[in-house]
Amino acid sequence: MVKTLALLFLLLVALCHAPVFAVETAPRISDREIIESLAELKAGQKALEQRLDDMNNSVNGRFDDVNKRFDDLQESTNKRFDDINGRFDILQWMLGLFITVALSIFGIMGRILWNQQKKLTQIEATLEAQKEEISFLKSLIEKFQSLIEKLLSPRGVL
Repeated sequence: MVKTLALLFLLLVALCHAPVFAVETAPRISDREIIESLAELKAGQKALEQRLDDMNNSVNGRFDDVNKRFDDLQESTNKRFDDINGRFDILQWMLGLFITVALSIFGIMGRILWNQQKKLTQIEATLEAQKEEISFLKSLIEKFQSLIEKLLSPRGVL
């Protein structure tokens, strides 16, 4: 049993490490082939760098175009807001002028109405005074007439 276990152990070790022995030996690469490969890699790297630079320039150009469009859009928006602000300024001046004219007209109308009311009050006071004078004169005339009738003898008696 010990022999079978030892044999099994050796067989297991041999089979587990079998892939290690499966390495192929590569052929020798000469220095010239290495230099040629390096030259090809450098040329490819330069071509990639050139493509990246071209792509970078293209992307930068597009960004510049987009920035220019945004600037133009912002400029036109600012111009429109300035135009609207100008219209609001004109509207504000017109409204202020209208209110000033309306208040002036109302003031003049109020002054005229006040003067008319004042004159009407004076006329009413004068008329009232004249009524009182006329009624006083009427009463005096009536008294004089009655006095004259009393003082004069009757016409048919004499």
